[in-house]
Amino acid sequence: MADIDTGTNDLLANLEAGVLTLTLNRPEARNAMSGEMNDALAKTLAWAELEASVKVVVLTGAGKGFCAGGDVKGMNSRNEGGGAGEGIDAAIHRQRVNQRATAGKLFKMPKPTLAALPGAAAGAGLGLALACDLRIMASSAIMTTAFAKVGFSGDYGGTYFLTQLVGSAKAREMYFLSDRIAADEALRLGLTNWVCEFDELQARTREIARRLSNGPTIAYRYMKENLNRAMAGDWDDCLDLEATHHVHCGQTADHKEAARAFVEKREPVFVGR
Repeated sequence: MADIDTGTNDLLANLEAGVLTLTLNRPEARNAMSGEMNDALAKTLAWAELEASVKVVVLTGAGKGFCAGGDVKGMNSRNEGGGAGEGIDAAIHRQRVNQRATAGKLFKMPKPTLAALPGAAAGAGLGLALACDLRIMASSAIMTTAFAKVGFSGDYGGTYFLTQLVGSAKAREMYFLSDRIAADEALRLGLTNWVCEFDELQARTREIARRLSNGPTIAYRYMKENLNRAMAGDWDDCLDLEATHHVHCGQTADHKEAARAFVEKREPVFVGR
């Protein structure tokens, strides 16, 4: 087990057996985003994407929350103080860059990403959770867009991911009304893959992450690209991409090992080649 220095206590990082666990660490604020947290998350994800020892990324929150999204109290203080003086164009560009480097990176990096929700995922926090490939929730956790309650339209990819996962009508309901979605309802809607008791969340998350870290990393890379392209791609392009990636994977050491293991009636040992 190795702790990774993120440059701030607002984001903790730990690497063990190929699993990089990133913990949003502002429990006193329900892990609401800070500038330091966002910058550190972007930098750490950029490192993880290219670091060979990282096989899977887990994103979670400290304490009993996942992420409350933007720090509304901090926003109010800035508003009352007249703002930070940054022009609107610079602010838009800065947020675009950070969204792509965080939610976008979780979605696009060629490694499995897993969000573990001990508690509420709200606003931009929900966007980060939905950007991951898989999600596991404590039974007491909830999801909510929350934006309508604070006069925002939404960010960090939530509109895209929700529309893909639950359809346009349900996504509009969740955005316009900002209702709380309990874990069992999230499971029914397909917003989470698993629900477990709060006390079981860490162990269950570790079990899933270990399975992923021991899997065929090259095949995962191309599975993820296929699946992401299929979300908005052309039918023929999707088929052609699948064929290219499938034949390529057939030449890997991992595929040949898996074929041998099947014949020998044992579990394969993948090496990422």
